[in-house]
Amino acid sequence: MQKLKTTLKYELQTQNNIPLPEKTGSRLSGLQTRGIPLNYLKKMKQGKLLIVDDKKSILQVLTMFLQFEFEKVQTISNPNMLSSELESGNYDIVLLDMNFKAGQSTGNEGLYWLREIKKRFPETEVVMFTAFGDIQLAVNALKEGAADFVLKPWENEKLIATLKSAYRLRKSNREITELKGKEQSMKKELNRGEQLIIGQSAAMQQVMNLVQKVAATDANVLITGENGTGKGVIAKEIHRLSLRKNELFVLVDLASLAETLFESELFGHKKGSFTGAMEDRIGKFVLANKGTLFLDEIGNIPLNLQAKLLTVLQSRSITPVGSDKEAQIDIRLVSATNKNVHQMVSEGQFRQDLLYRLNTIEIHLPSLRERSEDIEDLAGYYVELYGKKYGKPQMKISSAAIAKLQSQPWPGNIRELQHSIEKAVILADSIELRPIDFMGGFEMDQIGSQPETLEEMEKQMIAAAMKRHAGNLTIVASKLGISRPTLYSKIEKYEI
Repeated sequence: MQKLKTTLKYELQTQNNIPLPEKTGSRLSGLQTRGIPLNYLKKMKQGKLLIVDDKKSILQVLTMFLQFEFEKVQTISNPNMLSSELESGNYDIVLLDMNFKAGQSTGNEGLYWLREIKKRFPETEVVMFTAFGDIQLAVNALKEGAADFVLKPWENEKLIATLKSAYRLRKSNREITELKGKEQSMKKELNRGEQLIIGQSAAMQQVMNLVQKVAATDANVLITGENGTGKGVIAKEIHRLSLRKNELFVLVDLASLAETLFESELFGHKKGSFTGAMEDRIGKFVLANKGTLFLDEIGNIPLNLQAKLLTVLQSRSITPVGSDKEAQIDIRLVSATNKNVHQMVSEGQFRQDLLYRLNTIEIHLPSLRERSEDIEDLAGYYVELYGKKYGKPQMKISSAAIAKLQSQPWPGNIRELQHSIEKAVILADSIELRPIDFMGGFEMDQIGSQPETLEEMEKQMIAAAMKRHAGNLTIVASKLGISRPTLYSKIEKYEI
């Protein structure tokens, strides 16, 4: 019986001009005899292959030897079953016959099904299969998205090589798609972050109107203002509202950047270009390509490096350290400084031509002293934020405490206010922040003269003790030798 089956198989192959495969299982058994475990050999097989051909004899022979090359080999003889099979099988490659009706040799059927596959399953690679070789037919198939073209009768090794190549292409495209997906997710994650632009004051409304107008353009923006006014937040808001919002927002803090690393950090370097350059490095300009580059503390750049930056902004190209190849860049540049760069220009400390490049639009952020009406909203936000963070979600702030905050000069602006509220939330003994919960810092600025009365002396002693012990009223009362109720009473009396 076995001999009869072998004879019939041989006749089928020779009648249909089908190449004889290696003895079934010979490739696998040959490897096994070399001591390679069967489980490992199964893992070596990768890729899911679907074969579509109207001749069942061809399907049988192809299955016989391709099953040892691919993880899964499935066959169908009717192309009408293609869609349902592809939906259920998640195939990597389709080996598709060009003609399915007797006497047909135009290849139109195959091209039709190729188009259907690429339309519904664009990531699946298709290798066309036909006994009627024609250059124009091959060209048409490739134009429609086929990965390759194989003629019948085929050479086994060549067919395997073609299918393996198609699988590698499928795998590579899938990896690229995954990487692009990860890249987009990473960009969204990096660009995400709660925007803290709080305030209904006329000064802030004017700033935000300007931000909204500028964001839609690619104009370079220079943001000025004191420390802690929120220049970085405004830069992120410009990016968020821009057409580049789906690309990276890259921050470079020039104040913390050593002069010797300026070019390497911004323009990148090649491996071995200087001592310590152990590998190629992408500069911030290239990293921010298609997105927004934010140069913070631009006023800290030395004059000799200002010229290098100006050259890059003019040419819109960079050359990494140790390289002789230029790379074109497409960035939106936003800069910020707390210095008076216009005065620096007049004093010869900042290049005027660089300033012209940086401040197509200049946005000046008002200090907190100039927008004290926004303190209530800012304080409410930070009280809620730190209340949740430190397990005090019911924390509130009294109107008296707001009035006290509004009366302070805030040289550190929003950043100083934020830190003061965080400390108050941590140390508060009740769920409502009162004036006595805001100690240190600005109180001592108001107490510097020699006391003229016992009450003034007592007030200074209490204020100094509060600052020294970070507002811990229990310790303050103990050090002053009075009870906590007495301390509360004196704090209220002196409005500390």
